[in-house]
Amino acid sequence: MTDSHYIGRFAPSPSGALHFGSLIAALGSYLQARAQNGIWRVRIEDIDPPREVPGAADTILRQLEHYGLHWDGEILWQSRRHEAYREALAWLRDHGLSYYCTCPRARIQRIGGIYDGHCRDKHNGPDQAAVRIRQRHPVTRFHDRLRGDIQADERLAQEDFIIHRRDGLFAYNLAVVVDDHFQGVTEIVRGADLIEPTVRQISLYQLFGWTVPDYIHLPLALNAQGAKLSKQNHAPALPQGDPRPVLIDALRFLGQRIAPDWQAMPVEAILQFATENWRLADVPESASVNPPFSNASC
Repeated sequence: MTDSHYIGRFAPSPSGALHFGSLIAALGSYLQARAQNGIWRVRIEDIDPPREVPGAADTILRQLEHYGLHWDGEILWQSRRHEAYREALAWLRDHGLSYYCTCPRARIQRIGGIYDGHCRDKHNGPDQAAVRIRQRHPVTRFHDRLRGDIQADERLAQEDFIIHRRDGLFAYNLAVVVDDHFQGVTEIVRGADLIEPTVRQISLYQLFGWTVPDYIHLPLALNAQGAKLSKQNHAPALPQGDPRPVLIDALRFLGQRIAPDWQAMPVEAILQFATENWRLADVPESASVNPPFSNASC
């Protein structure tokens, strides 16, 4: 039996297979939802074709199933949500909350990388233009249920950020807010690399008049050089063999209690034990180096 009052989600982009860092985000969001008898959804954020790898979305879904992370309901594909994003853009435009910007990236880099509102009152047309939010009530801080109050960089919080790109693609911040609201997500559990855009997303919720979800930003797994495990730095894909040792690695990374006889348990039992013993308070805030599928997988 689920508690429909809690809805969480995992929302990977299909730019490659899941790696250990991805598993941390998926597992943390899954356990947070299941521990509250909530709903856990999966969304494929496939709105940036130049960055996507053919077949990666199917690989990701097979990996989640292989590691016992079974989702509720249907998959939401952002590539099928363009009409919803266009409606959101139109609403913002009609309410005077956005404008067209023709500033090239080189100009913004020359002034320090933070957009200065140059096109705010120029009344540009849509040709060769991006769409920027007209930031009227910037959000400079938010509460993270793991990390407490987080203060944002005020310059970034006040920036009129892009919500529709010059190349015609919808911006991440717009799509994620529209879809989380559409799916009724009540709490967003994701990696700490996404702390920075959170204040921008909250400002969009407020502009639309929507309820802001709670946030939990999990620690990042780092490679031996201290960089975040990511597809961009060629983090190895999750192993296709026995998923249990890697799940145990991930649970240890998240500071959770491990079933003493996990080696004799099926994946479902390991996850059930982890759900029953899930403690958000035991999750560390800081990132740490993760050797490739460490002691438990030896």
